[in-house]
Amino acid sequence: MTEPSAPPVRSTRRTARMVGIVTLGTVLAACATTVTGHPTAVRNPAPVATVDQTLTAMLPDPSKFPSRYTAVVLSPETAAQAAYDLEGYLPGAQVDPSTCVPVAPKTGPAVSVGTDDHGQATLTVVLTRPGKPLSTLRDQLRQCGTVKVGHTGVTSVVTTQLDPPPPVIADDSLALRRTVGPENRPGGPENRDGLTRSMQTLIGQVGEVRVAVTYMTSGSTSDTEALDTLFTAAVRKVRKG
Repeated sequence: MTEPSAPPVRSTRRTARMVGIVTLGTVLAACATTVTGHPTAVRNPAPVATVDQTLTAMLPDPSKFPSRYTAVVLSPETAAQAAYDLEGYLPGAQVDPSTCVPVAPKTGPAVSVGTDDHGQATLTVVLTRPGKPLSTLRDQLRQCGTVKVGHTGVTSVVTTQLDPPPPVIADDSLALRRTVGPENRPGGPENRDGLTRSMQTLIGQVGEVRVAVTYMTSGSTSDTEALDTLFTAAVRKVRKG
């Protein structure tokens, strides 16, 4: 009988590194934006959304990520963790203002993440069925430019800025830039101390499905071309169903 071959060592290491980055980002999400006042507890944290296999089928194939990025599709449990991380929040965290708590989707998320071979950045695709129009998120973000998030005794600052919407064939779209970092660090939110994450996100709504693609780095790099290319591909695949 032929023995099954072992997975390539390089592939296994890359997968472990990518999941590690997602997990690290979640820890840092407990550190994120600034407003006057004190964080208030969220009494009813958003529940984990229902897994939707049709969303997973609509994710771009990992081979379609820009060549610099080695990609995998995350398990449902890790996908939910990663999606909250990209918003700078954790379920059950203390949020000030409390109206800035992200609304949990009806189903999803389905998530695929690609890691730059140099380990400095990730590209992540998140698909959800939010149950609300994209305009609801836009209105919320306009009121939540700076938010304090407290979790397990650590306070973070999440800052969000809306950019002009990306030109894409979708029912609606928006773009944002976000930073997540510790509240009391030298140099303020812009300080690149290795604990601050910077994100650029493009979002499109196609029917009931929301497509969000995020470039995240803990350094000062950017890859607008890769972000645009992957976002366009992800929206196109969702449109095709």
